Amino acid sequence: MQLCQRCQTVIDEYTLDKQLEPLRDLTVDDFNVCADCVTIGADACVECGGAVYVPRGGSAVPDYCPACRAELIERTGTDPGWTRESSSA
Repeated sequence: MQLCQRCQTVIDEYTLDKQLEPLRDLTVDDFNVCADCVTIGADACVECGGAVYVPRGGSAVPDYCPACRAELIERTGTDPGWTRESSSA
């Protein structure tokens, strides 16, 4: 059993896996947070249109899903972070 790294409660893996369904290939092992501490933003990834993981109480929705962020790191060799920088400066 794993503890949520945010609130330290025991993670209900079944509940969290169901909530993470839009992220398909990822499981509770990829996040280490409980269902009470995570929100899923459906169709929010600017690269693939897939779902993104949003920490509960987070003020910004990430622009990249974990898979697209990993792909960008692999392709460019640099980490774009979770959000695109604004093109208007």
